[in-house]
Parts: sequence; structure tokens; C-alpha cells
Amino acid sequence: MVSTEDQAGADRPPRLGIFRSLGPGLISGASDDDPSGIAAYAQAGAMLGYAACWIMLLCYPMMVTTQEISARIGRATGRGVIGIIARHYPRWLLDSIVALVVFANVVNLGADLGAMGSVLHMLIGGPEHLYVVLFGIASVALLMLLTFDRYVGFVKWMTFSLFAYFATAFTVPLPWGQIAYHTFVPELPHDAPSIAVFVAVMGTTISPYLFIWQASLEAERARGLPKLRRFGPNAALAGAEVNRIRIDTFIGMAVATLIAYAVIVTTAATLHGMSSSGLLTAAMVADALRPATGPLAELLFALGILGTGMLAVPMLAGSAAYALAEARGWPVGIARAPREARAFNLFILIATMAGVAMNFAHINAILALLLSAVINGVMAVPVLVMMMLVARRPGIMGQLVLPKRIEILGWITTAIMGATLVGLLSTLTS
Repeated sequence: MVSTEDQAGADRPPRLGIFRSLGPGLISGASDDDPSGIAAYAQAGAMLGYAACWIMLLCYPMMVTTQEISARIGRATGRGVIGIIARHYPRWLLDSIVALVVFANVVNLGADLGAMGSVLHMLIGGPEHLYVVLFGIASVALLMLLTFDRYVGFVKWMTFSLFAYFATAFTVPLPWGQIAYHTFVPELPHDAPSIAVFVAVMGTTISPYLFIWQASLEAERARGLPKLRRFGPNAALAGAEVNRIRIDTFIGMAVATLIAYAVIVTTAATLHGMSSSGLLTAAMVADALRPATGPLAELLFALGILGTGMLAVPMLAGSAAYALAEARGWPVGIARAPREARAFNLFILIATMAGVAMNFAHINAILALLLSAVINGVMAVPVLVMMMLVARRPGIMGQLVLPKRIEILGWITTAIMGATLVGLLSTLTS
């Protein structure tokens, strides 16, 4: 029996400051700038120069839209994106998406661990492979040993490490007039390598593993709320939740976009016209900055890679585990004790171990990342279509159903990503 006082408390929207509103959106945004993502942005700056700056202005509203939609799904249903696909779409489609998500995430986290090991070796010397193992252990420990609230708090403070990239940008003289011009005046790529870099940037910023991660964390947050406030909130609560999600997502994606922008500007100023046409890793970029900007910029950039790696590797392992566990109907969640979600936590360990092992197998990390980017690009469009079809249904979403404006933006984003996929496939077949 619910008392009148309890009901009134459940009907009142919780009051949150901006910092306390930050959670799944900030985590997703910060994790988006992982070492492999930094390599993609650096490649864009080195190859296209300041002409790459406008890409992030295009990406920001698309990132905000897709991440808000995924967050609404998680909050309204108490399930992640894969859990919703499992309930409403054919099994063969579900299994295909999960297999591709798991493969792409493991490859990505393996490459990120390798970049972190390389950077630490560059800074202090010592055994690179040992560092890879230690970073893998630390990443698993973050997810398994910290409570959900402490993990979110850790990520909030670790986000400040991303500003190392801003500090790096200000160690070099910058032509702000040129930068402003190329930020607001698009210059479309024409040749195959430039198109490939454009697609890589789009693919690393708008990617299915980010949808999965934010939706799953929102679902976890919803499951932890008092019973009366969990799912199907009334209009007042729904409005408060939309505001919280929007603040969280706007700020999280702004962090991701600004950091990417800083990397593009830095590498455009220092490496454009100097690098070969070969693909760069994040560690190679840090090393290449030294002759152009001195040891301070190299150090700051390297520290940024280590910080973003510690944000991203747990997220990649966690989103792979969410995908598999939700598809199989296993108990999920980093808010649960390991014994309460044994299969979920075991797969976090397996995915991380596979990523570590990749660094001992002499797999070409750059080619592996390219394959991962291709897979993410292929998956993004059908996953977005399924998310849009679910999020517009009041019977599933209740008060958190998409308003017309967000629905239109979502379909525009899906169309742009579809065109990006066509561009990617054209470069692969040319």
C-alpha cells in the first residue's frame, strides 16, 4: 500500500545540480575520445589540415540526437538497446548485431590497450606488454570493484584528463582566422583517402557501442530508483528526466566534440603536409609532436591518451558484456555485485583478456582498427533505424516517447550516416 506522502514524493521531480545531473551522457562522451578515436581525429588533421574542422560541427548535433534517443529508451524501458531489440526484432538480426558489436569492441579495446602500453613505454621506458596487461587489469577492476555511483564519480573526475588535449593545442601558434573559416565553411573531401578519413571520423563519433553503453547505464539507473519512480513516469517526472538526460547528453557530447576539435587543430597545425599518407596511431602522433612543438606538448598529448584509455577500455568491455547479456537474458549491470551477474562480469573479463591477447599475437593494430571502424559504420544505420522505430512508439516509451523535433533530427542523422556508409563502401571498392 502506497501512502499519500510516498505518492507525493514520487510525483515530485528530483532536484539535481548540473554536476549531479552528469552520468551516462558524460561517460559516453568522454569514452568516445578513446586512443583509437584520437588517432582518427589526428589522421584527419594531418591529412586534411584545418579543412577537417567543420566535421565536428556537423557531428555534434548528430551525437546529441542519437545519444538522447538511446538514453530515453533505457530510462523509459529499463532495458538497453540490445534488450529492446531482443524483445521487438527477429533473433537472427539480434544475434548478428551482437556478434559484430562484441567483435568490434574487443578489437577496439585491444588497440586502445596497445596504444596505452606504447605511450607509457615512450614516457618512462620499460616492458610495453607488461603495461598492456596492467592496464587491462585496472580496467576490469574499475567495473567490478567500484559501485555504480563511485564509477560514475571516477569518470566525472577523470574527464579532466581530456583537457590535456586543449593544453596541447595552446602550445603551438594557431591561425584563428583560418580555423574559424574552415569550422563554419564545409569543404567536402573529393579523393578516396580523404573520404575514408571523413568516414572514419563520422564512424568513431556516432557508433553503436555508444548507443548501447548510454542506454544500458540509463536502464541501470532507472532500476536503482525507488519503485514508484522507475518506469512509465508521470508527466512531471518525465519532464524532469528529459531535462536531466538532455543536460547530461549536451555536456557529455560537447566534451567529446571539443576534445576531438582540439586534436584536429593541433595536428593540422603541426603535422599537415609533414606526415606520410600512412595511417597514424595515437602513440605515433604523440611521438611526432615532439619535433614540431617540443617535449611538453608530447607529454600532454601522451597523458591525454592514458587518461582517455582508462575511460574507454572499461566502457568497451562493458558495452560488449551488456550486448551479450541483454541478448541472452542474463542479469546485467555494473551496479550489481559480481556474484549477482556472474556471466555479465565474466564476459567483461573475457573481452578484456581477448583485447590484451591481441597485443601478443602481432596483429596489425591499424588494420584491426580499420576493420572495427568498418563494422561500426555498417552497424550504425540498421541499429539507428531500429532505435527510431522503437522510440516513436508511445506503447513502449510512455511519457518519454520522442517529440516530433527529435524524431525528425533522428531520421536526418540516420540518413546522413547511411550516406556515410555508401561513401565508405565506395572507397573500399574503388
